Amino acid sequence: MPRPSLPRAAALTATVVLLTSALAGCGDDAEDEDLSAQKLSWKDCPAPSQAQGGGPSPSPLPDDGAWQCATMKAPLDWDDPEGDTIGIELIRAQASGERGRRIGSLVFNFGGPGGSGVTTLPAFGEEYETLRTRYDLVSFDPRGVGRSAAVWCESDQQLDAYFQLDATPDDAAERTELLDGVKQFNDACEDRSERMLPHVATTDAARDMDLMRQVLGDDKLHYFGISYGTELGGVYAHLFPKNVGRAVFDAVVDPTQTPEQGSLGQAKGFQRALDNFAEDCVSQEEECPIGDSAQDVKDRIARLLEDLDARPIPGVFPRELTQTAATNGIAQALYSQDFWQYLTDGLEQAYDGDGQILMLLSDSLNGRSENGEYSNLVPANISINCADDKPRYTVAQVQRALPEFRAASEVFGDFLAWSMLSCTDWAVPGAADHPDVSAPGSAPILVVGNTGDPATPYEGARKMVRALGEGVGVELTYRGQGHGAYDSENKCVRNAVDGYLLDGRVPKAGTVCS
Repeated sequence: MPRPSLPRAAALTATVVLLTSALAGCGDDAEDEDLSAQKLSWKDCPAPSQAQGGGPSPSPLPDDGAWQCATMKAPLDWDDPEGDTIGIELIRAQASGERGRRIGSLVFNFGGPGGSGVTTLPAFGEEYETLRTRYDLVSFDPRGVGRSAAVWCESDQQLDAYFQLDATPDDAAERTELLDGVKQFNDACEDRSERMLPHVATTDAARDMDLMRQVLGDDKLHYFGISYGTELGGVYAHLFPKNVGRAVFDAVVDPTQTPEQGSLGQAKGFQRALDNFAEDCVSQEEECPIGDSAQDVKDRIARLLEDLDARPIPGVFPRELTQTAATNGIAQALYSQDFWQYLTDGLEQAYDGDGQILMLLSDSLNGRSENGEYSNLVPANISINCADDKPRYTVAQVQRALPEFRAASEVFGDFLAWSMLSCTDWAVPGAADHPDVSAPGSAPILVVGNTGDPATPYEGARKMVRALGEGVGVELTYRGQGHGAYDSENKCVRNAVDGYLLDGRVPKAGTVCS
């Protein structure tokens, strides 16, 4: 099963399109064309496609300006740069300040992998209005995602069945069912997206970003990477250290870990967040409705999941809330402290036999809209992870790892251990055990870690700083909750990030914000 979070493990993003639509633009001939000299045709943005998650067109900017979209041509295969091209979909909000103070473009990647930057940037646009005073805010759908030659696998109905599989098998029959489901999904990816699968690795996306830098007219890439976007930024810095401008990494992926180590780290991270959630619930003035103590809250959650394994309850009709869906929904709610009340309500409802809230949270993490249509978040997430990650884990390896995962988290341990089978039988070999982000000669990169982050545990920030190399990574710590730091609106974090991006002031290494 896909991992339960958008960054490096599963997070967050209409009728399933035909294969020809998924590969739109792949047949263009780029021979004798200098792609770095192409001119983008910016137009008002259309409503998001199914692959991007659907919904209305972006709302006007605070100054009533319009979000603009364009398509950049990039090589399908960077080893054959004069061969066929694909389209990379971009979105921008032009700088609002005085023309003479404009620095350039600030490119965002919000994570996943598999999240649509074209839909995410306008959804959070107001968070970055201060940065827009000196930058054009730009984001994009990475290759294989959204409108950028999207990867497709199973149909909506097949995905409903896929997400109902028991992701924590207890016996041989359940293991066989899980493995068969994973193989069916992976085979569908190959059948529908065979041409794209070898070309969706993070190194390919990093090369797209350097082409983007040139097409946008910038000498340096100014960059804001969040979650998986920190890994993408690190790979970019490794490949193009001299082209790095002012860059910020927030919610930092540990670039030194194998997929197994990353999944184990997430088990610890989500458990830490669950501990914090439970402590918060019982510390409120009003009585916690889901437990008398923090341990009682966690014990009741564990019993609920055990009961759901044997007897699912009604979820979103006609689907039932299974143990897998409930675990997925709990993980989604731990991404932000703002979601903790939804988790409390969802658990209280589930204890009364109604799984609707937890299932809606799970649907959100899986990219399922209320009309039953899926974005291509999960296919893209798995395709990019499997293109990046060399290890292909077996049932025997998972079983050997289970005790350590269970010790890390009673709730998430089994779930994350078995998720390591996602790339079993994948059609394309993975690139490496972990990415290379060493970037000697790069400009300083501000690396922001959140001590309460469930999906990209805090320890990854220091590992990223060390891996970037001496004089490159500058660590800043936020003592908070949720995934990421900048969107917490903590003034200390905001001032440090804004000060660097807008004025070039590098904060003192080791700065701590509370």
